[in-house]
Amino acid sequence: MDVLVLIGRILFVVVFLGSGIAHLTQTDAMAGYAQSKGIPAPKLAVQASGVLLVLGALMILLGVWADLGALLLVVFLLPTAFLMHAFWKETDPTAKQTEMIQFNKDISLAGAAIALFAFFAHTPELGLSITGPLFSLG
Repeated sequence: MDVLVLIGRILFVVVFLGSGIAHLTQTDAMAGYAQSKGIPAPKLAVQASGVLLVLGALMILLGVWADLGALLLVVFLLPTAFLMHAFWKETDPTAKQTEMIQFNKDISLAGAAIALFAFFAHTPELGLSITGPLFSLG
C-alpha cells in the first residue's frame, strides 16, 4: 500500500512541478498571457502561482504535510479555471473548445486534490513520507 500511494503521489505531481517550474523560468511569456486574460499584476501573479505549484507539489511528493500541499494546489486550480479558462466568454469555436478542455482539466484536478487532501488528512500514517498530516479528519 505504501509503495502504491508513493507512486500515485509521484504521478499526480508531475504536471504541477513542470508547470510551476515553467511559471518561474518563463515568467515574462506567461505574464503576457495572464495580462491578456485581465489578471491584475500579471508578473507577480505568475511568480506567486509558480511558487504555489512547486511548493504544493513538493509537499505531496515528499510527504511533508501532504494534506496542506493538496490544498495549496486547490487554491491554484479553482481560480485558474475561472479566471484563465473562461470558455463561456469565447466566440471562436476552436478557442472555446480549447478553453473548455482546460477549464474541465483544472476542475477535475481540483477535485482529485480535494480527494487527496481528505485521504491524507484521514490517514495518520501514510508511510514513505517525511511527516504525517497537518490536519485531522479522524
